Amino acid sequence: MLDKIQPEHILYLDIETVPQHEKLTDFPEKLQKLWIRKAETMSKEGESSEKIFERSGIYAEFGKIICISCGTIYRRGNKRIYRVKSFCGKDEVALLTDFLTMLERFMSNPAHRLCAHNGLEFDYPYIARRVLINRLKLPAILDIAGAKPWEVRDYLMDTMQLWKFGDFKHYTSLDLLCNIFDVPTPKDDIDGSQVAKVYYQEGDLERIARYCEKDTLAVAQILLRFKGEPLIEPENFEQVQ
Repeated sequence: MLDKIQPEHILYLDIETVPQHEKLTDFPEKLQKLWIRKAETMSKEGESSEKIFERSGIYAEFGKIICISCGTIYRRGNKRIYRVKSFCGKDEVALLTDFLTMLERFMSNPAHRLCAHNGLEFDYPYIARRVLINRLKLPAILDIAGAKPWEVRDYLMDTMQLWKFGDFKHYTSLDLLCNIFDVPTPKDDIDGSQVAKVYYQEGDLERIARYCEKDTLAVAQILLRFKGEPLIEPENFEQVQ
């Protein structure tokens, strides 16, 4: 399968999400009750309600997307260049609208695919759910409700699924893959657990975007490692405004 994949035909993406509101009490009363009911099923002994609430951002019903970073590989002479753009902001509808416009343009080429780490269980369904919640049109590539894994893997790639080799019990973080494959780690500033704090307390969307962009590059580098090809050099990383 990997022999047939052209790295230049892939859009590498990653998303950052946060709770829809900084505090549970800021939610509408009905949603507060629904979150409390959900939290009861996943709380651990001794875990505070505040700690549990921090996890609400990973659920599309209670969270929102604040950044989608997308990267592509192209050639400049004999060099591979990685170009990345982020759709980032407080207005989720505007962010998603701009992303979907770009996605439609990119996917107009039938050879193109998407790739994310744990994308099939998180990024792809989360984007699809937030698109529908915001009353936007779901793009065909993400219209996968009810689809079997083998029906979507050709165009929705997932580096974690590739690494599983069919072992459905196995979870491997992007950080761990970067370490064992000697890929420079993207986690040199913040990590996912700090994104909500940076967003709500510092308002530093640019910092979040840079973090998210590094994750997309890591995904691209891991795929190149899987294919036994050289990594993209740090000086060949370009940001698009």
